[in-house]
Amino acid sequence: MAHTRARLADDLRRLGLGAGDIGIVHASVRAVGPVLGGPDEIHLAVEAAVSPGGTVMMLAGCPDGYDDVGRGHLTAKEEVELLANLPGFDPHAMRAARDNGTLAEFFRSWPGTIASEHVCARVAARGARAAWLLADHAWNYGFGQGTPFAKLIASRGKVLMLGADLDTATILHHAEHIADFPDKIIARYRVPVLENGARVWRDCEEVNTSSAGCHVHWPERFFARIVEDFAATNGGTALCAWDKVGDADTLLLDAAALVAHAIPIMQRTAKGGAP
Repeated sequence: MAHTRARLADDLRRLGLGAGDIGIVHASVRAVGPVLGGPDEIHLAVEAAVSPGGTVMMLAGCPDGYDDVGRGHLTAKEEVELLANLPGFDPHAMRAARDNGTLAEFFRSWPGTIASEHVCARVAARGARAAWLLADHAWNYGFGQGTPFAKLIASRGKVLMLGADLDTATILHHAEHIADFPDKIIARYRVPVLENGARVWRDCEEVNTSSAGCHVHWPERFFARIVEDFAATNGGTALCAWDKVGDADTLLLDAAALVAHAIPIMQRTAKGGAP
C-alpha cells in the first residue's frame, strides 16, 4: 500500500518530531517506499509534522564542478576547462548536488523554499525561521560558526535520518569545524559566483568535507560509526529515537547532543586513538 502525506506525518510525530521543531533532513526516497503524490509528499509531511512554527532544512550544496577547482583532485586540463566555461553559480536557481539525494532537489525547488548563498555548504530551508537560519551564512568555513548548522545547534534542533545512510549526517561536518584537534586538513578552492551579473571566481576554504575526510586518521564511514555509537548510548531517550516512517528505518537525533558526543571521539581519533 502506498503511503500518504498524512500517514507519514503521523509516523514522524510518533517518532518525536513536533510543532515548532527545527530539523535538518537526510532522506532516501526509495527507502520510504511508494507515496501517493510522489516524493514531494515526503518533505511536505516533515513540514506538516513541525507545523505550526517549525522549520525544515536540507543540505543542497552545488552541482559537480562548482567547488572542485583547487582541491587537487582534477587534472590541470580539467581545471582550465572549468575556469573557462563553468557558468556563475546562482544559489537560488542551481540544482542541488546529486550526492545529497533526490529529495534535496525536490525540496529546494518547492515554492516557498529559500537557499543560503554559499556554494559547497548551501542550505535550503522552509518555515517560520528559515530566513534567520540562512542569513549571513559564513563564506569561509561554511559548516562552522555563524552558519545554519551552528544556528541549528543553538536552537536545539533535530537531525532526521529518514532511511538515509548514517554516513551522510552533515551536522558532523560542523563538529569537525568547531572541534579542537591537530592536523586538520584544510581545503582551499575557487568557485564561480555572480556579482552584478558578471561571473567572478572567489576563493573559499573549509575544513575538508570531501570523501577523503579532514584528518588522515579518519576511518571509513566515520560519521556512520559516530551516529551508531550515539544511538547505542542514547537510544530510547529524548536525545535519540528510532522507528519506521513509511517503510524507512528512521532515526531522530538531538543535533547538539550528537555534536557534543562526536567531538571527543574526533579528538581521540585525531591523536591516533580508537574511533
